[in-house]
Amino acid sequence: MTDEKLIKRVILHEGMVLKPYKCPAGKLTIGVGRNLEDIGISQDEALFLLENDLNRCHQECLRSFFWYKDLDTDRQGVIQEMCFNLGLARLKTFKKMLRACEVGNYELAAHEMLSSRWSAQVGKRAETLADIMKGKTTCYG
Repeated sequence: MTDEKLIKRVILHEGMVLKPYKCPAGKLTIGVGRNLEDIGISQDEALFLLENDLNRCHQECLRSFFWYKDLDTDRQGVIQEMCFNLGLARLKTFKKMLRACEVGNYELAAHEMLSSRWSAQVGKRAETLADIMKGKTTCYG
């Protein structure tokens, strides 16, 4: 276990920056002196960040779409993943798809997903998410 005094002292000397920056040595850095170029992040850290991001997306969807809470877990996952991939602002531009979800027309929602520029950009991902939206599968593979 790391000594709390040591943590506070390192933060005092390094600072804490929550967005990537170049350190004095010119290395891409984040947090408390984490050298992303030479050290990167571990798999556990990547999964921790992903879980935080998906939880943030879930909360954003709950606040933005009153009907989201009534979707089953798989369809919530589709909307959540699209929020993660696109960001909430771009997700909100999928007005026809979101309206179809609101009224429970999941075939139309899937059609709208697949008719988008996003679908052409992400390919198989869009097909998989559209199948989940239609209720054809629960697999994200």
